Amino acid sequence: MNRHAILHIPDTPYAYPSGKDSLTLRLRAASGDKAEVIVKYKDRYDWTGKFREQPMEHFASNSLFEWFECKVSLPRNRYRYYFEIRDHRGVKLWLDERGLKSDEENMEAAAFQYAYIGESDVYRESDWLQESVVYQVFPDRFENGNSENDPEGTLKWGMKPTAKNMFGGDLKGITERLDHIRELGADLLYLTPIFSSSSNHKYNTMDYYSVDKSFGSMDDVRELVEKCHNLGIRVVFDAVFNHSGSDFFAFRDILENQRDSKYANWYHLDGFPVTTGKTNYYTFADSIPSMPKFNISNPEVREYLIEVGKFWVREMGIDGWRLDVCDEVDHSFWKDFRKAVKSANPDAVIIGEIMHEASSFLKGDELDSIMNYPFKGACVDFFAKRSIDAEMFSGILASSRAMYMDQINRQMWNLLGSHDTKRFLTEASEDKNRLRLAAAFQFLYIGVPYIYYGDEIGMAGGKDPLCRGCMVWDEEKQDRELLGFFRSLIRIRKENPALIRGDLRIEFGKGGIVAFSRIYGNDRILAVFNNSDLKKRLRKGIPSKVINLFTGDTMELKGSVVIEPMSFLALKVMED
Repeated sequence: MNRHAILHIPDTPYAYPSGKDSLTLRLRAASGDKAEVIVKYKDRYDWTGKFREQPMEHFASNSLFEWFECKVSLPRNRYRYYFEIRDHRGVKLWLDERGLKSDEENMEAAAFQYAYIGESDVYRESDWLQESVVYQVFPDRFENGNSENDPEGTLKWGMKPTAKNMFGGDLKGITERLDHIRELGADLLYLTPIFSSSSNHKYNTMDYYSVDKSFGSMDDVRELVEKCHNLGIRVVFDAVFNHSGSDFFAFRDILENQRDSKYANWYHLDGFPVTTGKTNYYTFADSIPSMPKFNISNPEVREYLIEVGKFWVREMGIDGWRLDVCDEVDHSFWKDFRKAVKSANPDAVIIGEIMHEASSFLKGDELDSIMNYPFKGACVDFFAKRSIDAEMFSGILASSRAMYMDQINRQMWNLLGSHDTKRFLTEASEDKNRLRLAAAFQFLYIGVPYIYYGDEIGMAGGKDPLCRGCMVWDEEKQDRELLGFFRSLIRIRKENPALIRGDLRIEFGKGGIVAFSRIYGNDRILAVFNNSDLKKRLRKGIPSKVINLFTGDTMELKGSVVIEPMSFLALKVMED
């Protein structure tokens, strides 16, 4: 048995409350050991009673590790536990907080302990978020609903986007096109920033309390949010709390008054005089003068930004925040921010833009989710570029799932592209079959599907700014068949609770074939993907009778199923 691979810590995600009366436990072992794991547990104050035993189920695996998981429950929610691990050769080891042992003697004193589950320690997952389908809009490029607020130099709709040009998209335009989002079936509208800013992307905020005049007015915000809510669509705004624009009032005061400015400690200044030409101050990324970085340790800055967070939730009724570059802001701020936003609306959600592993932000006291860029990267490599095989693809996703609580995995924003990346269709050399496969995987997999505006009608676009093209509204230039496909994916997800609430079990991952099940109570949906140019037959994990969720046909399977090249099956299991 590979002892070096075995890992458990009494903290998230290896030990965490899954409810007031339930503790989830995980253990990691080496994949080649084909281990069986039993957790032995009892009340931490029970010194004479026997340990209860519960087998742990296989949860995830990659080429190096496999993870096991189970839920245990005790009347007083006070836990003492240890693990028995057996490999395929029959070797047994026992794990407590002192490490691995070759015998099971004296396990009482050094057993792991999870001292108590307090109600406030239980992460309250968001039911509505898990049920959602996200639709992202870049406001300047979606629809021009009011030409009177067009900025000077507005270009003709549909011209080539650059880093600085403007096309006149606004809030009125989004409101006018809500029927498109509703008919598609998406029900969570995420807008990139709409606050006053000198750029077309608005990530260098000038005023956090006003709408950019090129987008409209506060009344336009109220109208948009109200109409969205009437249509059953939630609204999430984008905020930049890592940095401001250089024309933000506090930084303007520094430029005017230098070391005499009362806001000098709002930023990280290297010295005086401060100038946007020399950039002698900490900025977002690599010395971008228009984006000076806030000093979040300053109580005045913290209070100001937290009030911004509460204002738009309380006064405008938005349903949450997507937070730009939030991993460059300290944890204590996000904990305070979460409490403040939830005080304004307990159902509001907080989503982070973190483009990599984010477990330290997703323990339940900061973010509710992130934009799942590791998922996006894996899908691009497997479906679009076909540069990795199914085994590596499955392993990447397994490692990601093992980093987070089950509740968080069901809330991850699983995107295929965004305003910051090449569009998926461009990554796929404009092969729409690859986009269909990836989108089907996205909607059948665990997590929240996320559509970047225009992907549903076949828009392509290279790296920023080319990925920020104007939405195509001429139906003759839209791929209506692809649009119908996305509508079907959303409908199928909405009609099958297993695709929202269900656990995920990997059935197969090798070559070009990936298969997994979504299991919710007695319901099971089997998804099979053939990302190859050859017809394939799969025998592992195949039930006897199923319903094809796309065609409605009942199928009798005799221990195997054939998958055509570059295709997938979504099957509701009737009989195993």
